[in-house]
Formats: sequence, structure tokens, C-alpha cells
Amino acid sequence: QVQLVESGGGLVQAGGSLRLSCAASGRTFSTYGFAWFRQGPGKEREFVSAISRSGNRYADPVKGRFTISRDNAMNTVYLQMNSLKPEDTAVYYCAAGKYTGSSSDDRDYDYWGQGTQVTVSS
Repeated sequence: QVQLVESGGGLVQAGGSLRLSCAASGRTFSTYGFAWFRQGPGKEREFVSAISRSGNRYADPVKGRFTISRDNAMNTVYLQMNSLKPEDTAVYYCAAGKYTGSSSDDRDYDYWGQGTQVTVSS
């Protein structure tokens, strides 16, 4: 069982930055793949970024602006978000899975956090 707790969301002006954190429980953190998904108002949940032994993956709308990373010693995954746009406004969710291969499919992830709100004002 893995428990995920996101933090770092908030209100920021367009062009600003935020860093989201996802703290994970469990002793086998390094063997899991992690991803960030988001769900904007009135929208379906969408893939943002993933990290695993297969490498990193980014959705096209965030490429060049967002960076995913992990600290296995701290059992934490990060999402550095720069040059934020109003369309990035969403609840951001952290997800974990055992054999994800940096998948962008939310069905490949078994564990989910409660989400953290990111609001970007214009």
C-alpha cells in the first residue's frame, strides 16, 4: 500500500512558478513509477508528466515549462512548474504504480493522492 500526499499548490500570476511535492509512504518508493495528472474546471482529468526507470514523459502543453523529478531518499516526487498560464489552472494529482513505464494512461496507476489546487490568474 502506498499513500500519497501532495502539497505546494496555490494562487500565482501568469508567468509565475510553483513547485508541487508528492510525499509517498512505503519502503519500496524507488521501484514505483509516478505521474502527475490534472483536472481543470469542467474538464476531464489529463496527463501532465511521469517519471520512472524508463525515463521522463511530458504532455505537449507543458513541455519546456514543467520538470518532473524525484528524490528517492526523501520518498518525494516533484513537479516544477514555470511560465504558468491560466490554462494550467486545475487540481493536480500525484499517482503511483508498480509497472508504469512512465505511462500517460491513468489506468496504469494504482495509488492516488487527494490533489492540490493550482490557480493561475491572468
